Amino acid sequence: MTAVTASPQQAYPLDAYWRSMGYFNLYRLLIAGTFVGTYFFLHERIWWDNYDSVLYLQSALGYLGAGLVAITFTGLRWPRFNRQLTLQVITDIGFIVVLMYAAGGVKSGLGLLLVVAIAGASLISQGRLALFYAALASIALLLEQSYQLLTWNESYNDYTHAVMLSLSCFATAWLAHSFAKRTDRSEALASQRGIDLENMAQVNELITREMPDGVLVVDKDFNLRHHNSQVESLFGFATSTWHESSLDQCMPELATLMRRWIGEGGDIGPAAMKLSSGERELRLRFMPLGTDRKQGAVIFVEDWSRVQTQAQQLKLAALGRLTANIAHEIRNPLSAISHANQLLQEEDQPHPTAIRLLQIIADNVQRMDKMVKDVLELNRRDRTKQEFIALPDLLREFHDQFCQAEKVPDAGMVLDLSEYSHPVLFDRQHLYQILWNLCRNGWQHSQQQEGSLSLSLQAPKSGSTVCIEVTDNGPGVSAEARAHLFEPFFTTEAAGTGLGLYIARELAEANGASLECANTAVGGQFRINLKKAYS
Repeated sequence: MTAVTASPQQAYPLDAYWRSMGYFNLYRLLIAGTFVGTYFFLHERIWWDNYDSVLYLQSALGYLGAGLVAITFTGLRWPRFNRQLTLQVITDIGFIVVLMYAAGGVKSGLGLLLVVAIAGASLISQGRLALFYAALASIALLLEQSYQLLTWNESYNDYTHAVMLSLSCFATAWLAHSFAKRTDRSEALASQRGIDLENMAQVNELITREMPDGVLVVDKDFNLRHHNSQVESLFGFATSTWHESSLDQCMPELATLMRRWIGEGGDIGPAAMKLSSGERELRLRFMPLGTDRKQGAVIFVEDWSRVQTQAQQLKLAALGRLTANIAHEIRNPLSAISHANQLLQEEDQPHPTAIRLLQIIADNVQRMDKMVKDVLELNRRDRTKQEFIALPDLLREFHDQFCQAEKVPDAGMVLDLSEYSHPVLFDRQHLYQILWNLCRNGWQHSQQQEGSLSLSLQAPKSGSTVCIEVTDNGPGVSAEARAHLFEPFFTTEAAGTGLGLYIARELAEANGASLECANTAVGGQFRINLKKAYS
């Protein structure tokens, strides 16, 4: 973004000066033509005393010729503006004074044209040399009056009329100078305001372009006046579609919400609504353009799903730090309790009631220790040691270890491996932990019979992903539980911690994979979608 600054040349363009001088030249031609016309139409009538018709005609024709010459030089813009204007004003004063003398002197009334000429020249020059022009006109008037008194037999012998006319020239010059200065300041202020508005428009455009949310301006006729690129990405429209279009054509649902917002009336403050666009859930905030909602609105479009994800991440990050600290603090007294419980169990011939109570203590210590381990796993997401893994070999090894450790019959867990040889890039320990968690949950909720648990590898020949499926023949996952399945501390078991599936998904995402719960007719099924490694 380039800021715009003001300069004298920008504040008062030179073209405007020359244009004003051109208009003044036209006025000069009009006056000179009027003088010539009055001679040919009224020369037989004697209107003034001491009227010199020959000098009058010669002066009028000379003034007309001077006007044509002035137009020519103004078109050529040579000589410089101030010099040319001064020469033209001197020419005006000279010819008008001569015409006034030929028409009978001050009493002819032609001296008033000097006031008009001085006023016009003062305005064109923005007040510069205004008093100089008035002084020239006054000197010419006084010389003309003195010459008349010396050569003519006038009925008055004072300078009253000439002096009053000279004072009028000075007053006009001063007023024109003051008016020009005020106009000068007004134009400078207007120019600066225009530059400020242009800079502000550039700043607003930069702000709206860099905003993470979409901004949409709609007028009272539901026409799109402005929008940023985020709006196009959120609604999935091209720039050409949005250009000077109607909101009803581009987004009928949004137009319906805006009409409902207008119809609500009441408070003119911002109002929030929600709208679904594709896979996104959008939050809309309507801000009226004026005091009435019918005048249009500025619509702020926010990706609500992204906001919720960010809020969830912040909440979970804070929760992870808190629980990790608590887990470390719990582990020390928990170890002490476990050690004391073991010492009590080693006593000779303990009472049966004491044996039962000590076993309860041991079971709950073991449960709490597992919970602490799961909590500490919350901070292991970013510590990955990825390596190239051959999935068929890893799954065979995992099958053997899992069945032996969890005391699952070999026939109870079916291993289905497709012909797949392409490796994946993953942390081996993380993949073991994810599979162990899924298979243990599947076996616990299954019927625990032959073939109750299935671990399969689905690897399509085309595509960049490979899928590991863990399926059981249990009751499946209810619709209510499915919505909260991967939330931390959500569990349907009394002895569960609610962290297993959450940690499994976090570890999968840390390795660039995804974990999802499939919607099946019978039983439950979880899928791990991994990306193929390209080395």
